[in-house]
Amino acid sequence: MDGPELSAQERTILNGIEGDLRADARLDRRLRTMHRGLRPWSGSRGSARAHRLGLCTSLLALVCAVLFVRAAATASPAALWLFAALWVPTATGLLLMACRRGRSGPR
Repeated sequence: MDGPELSAQERTILNGIEGDLRADARLDRRLRTMHRGLRPWSGSRGSARAHRLGLCTSLLALVCAVLFVRAAATASPAALWLFAALWVPTATGLLLMACRRGRSGPR
């Protein structure tokens, strides 16, 4: 430590504050489970689920775009119906991702 040591009174006050903070079980659990600097795929199950949702939604969006272009170019009803069927889960995935982003706040 670079500065002067704490006095006995300051140590007593600091110990009291730390004890009060440890008594809050919810805060203690949140602080114990906090991680810093994790790679995207090494997080908790919720983190992996969020990344899996993003990956699946991205793939569905890509397939939807290809099907839409193909349906527009060939006027194929099968491609149009397949696009319509895949658009529903894609839009649902986008909505879920937006809701999760809104709940967690800006990063």
